[in-house]
Amino acid sequence: MTSEGSARRLHRVAVIPGDGIGVETTAAALEVLAAAAGRWGFELELERFPWGCDHYVAHGRMMPVDALDRLGRFEAIMLGAVGRPDVPDAISIWELIMPIRRRFDQFVNVRPVRRLDGIRSPLSDRLAAAVDLVVVRENTEGEYSEIGGVLRPPSNDEVCLQVAGFSRTGCERVARYAFQLAGERRGRLVSATKSNGLPHSMPFWDAAVRSVAAEFPAVELRSVHVDALAAAFVLEPAELDVVVASNLFGDILSEIGAAVVGGIGIGSSANLDPTGRHPSMFEPIHGSAPDIAGLGIADPIGQIWSAAMMLRHLGEVAAAGAIMASIEAVLAAGEVLTPDLGGSARTAAVTAAVVERLAATDGDAGGAPVEMVAAGGSA
Repeated sequence: MTSEGSARRLHRVAVIPGDGIGVETTAAALEVLAAAAGRWGFELELERFPWGCDHYVAHGRMMPVDALDRLGRFEAIMLGAVGRPDVPDAISIWELIMPIRRRFDQFVNVRPVRRLDGIRSPLSDRLAAAVDLVVVRENTEGEYSEIGGVLRPPSNDEVCLQVAGFSRTGCERVARYAFQLAGERRGRLVSATKSNGLPHSMPFWDAAVRSVAAEFPAVELRSVHVDALAAAFVLEPAELDVVVASNLFGDILSEIGAAVVGGIGIGSSANLDPTGRHPSMFEPIHGSAPDIAGLGIADPIGQIWSAAMMLRHLGEVAAAGAIMASIEAVLAAGEVLTPDLGGSARTAAVTAAVVERLAATDGDAGGAPVEMVAAGGSA
């Protein structure tokens, strides 16, 4: 939106730094965003919320009772890594991240997987050079369900039920987003399935994806069993363009993708409500890494890349492209890399290098391929 009486564009962003290295990488991303805002003529009105595991230990809740109402007043949410060893993952995820995704109907999770020059991949140079794909993950239902429970605990007769829930609407809308994204890229879509092992949910998923395919005749669709698809991420990544998957399968595949291109420290993601009715949320895919928290050596690239995705979502396409071009240039130079990427640089040094390159980058040059459906695209 645009502020009254000013030509400068104003965007209101909620910032949840999270825990561990999340606080450090979020600070790095905000520094890059400030530099981009100053150069490309927009303003970011930021409000920080100290929610996460530290808040849980102090108050018994990951976030206040009215947190979602407060977040709903923003255009976007920047989230840092969440987690702490003495707080169970089921609490940190299900009392903060999942409520945000579901309250704001962030039904698409976009995770780009792209090999960047300067980062060593476990793949051969030939295979690694070909990695340029996007995982589109269904983000609000599927296998990540609260339906179920434990019966007769604790005993030898104890039984656990975890029920996956798929809706026709949920499957079709994420498939439609993936088809549109594939149409804006190289025109190839792979749908992850396991219909030979899950006789109800996956045939249902397959049918929903096929029903949407008729709307996109120019996009080639293949349905591939998820185990074979996981192998394809390693053995033939050049064959993959856009991959659409259920909540669990998309989570696993995107983590494999991050490992293939050199590490989860550079992994980024967007939790989107493509309709624009609610704020979308942007976060790296890595954890809070308590073993290195406070040491100043966390890799900020995943958080900065997520910030670039946020700017693109907000319509600041030139600034987003320039940030990506700056990331690429810094990594390609190979002189300022954090330990996870084989270097010895500190978080602050990497951040400063990206900001310095940003100042010298042509803002109209772009830098990243299409990772999300263009603003205004149908959902």
